[in-house]
Amino acid sequence: MLKIRLQRIGRKNDPSFRVVLTDSKNSAKSGKFLEIVGTYNPKNGEKAFKTERIKHWLEKGAKLSDTVHNFLVDRKVVTGKKKNSLPRKKPTKKRKDLKIAAK
Repeated sequence: MLKIRLQRIGRKNDPSFRVVLTDSKNSAKSGKFLEIVGTYNPKNGEKAFKTERIKHWLEKGAKLSDTVHNFLVDRKVVTGKKKNSLPRKKPTKKRKDLKIAAK
């Protein structure tokens, strides 16, 4: 399955990202991709997308990562709600032994 996602480039402590079209089986750090469809620089907030190419690949069946989906919803390239891209919080475990030890 083809996926449009971020690929980190840049030096240590100076992140910048490419928005790439890649196979979902490739790891993010492998460097293998089919096409560069945009860039993102988090330090100054610059986002540049090739919207025509993104729409083309979405019609062909490519899927978006959650973060890229949220960027494109902001730009109104994709319609819909934003997705939560952060991991869910796990509920804290109640420890009965701590209560017993406190008595």
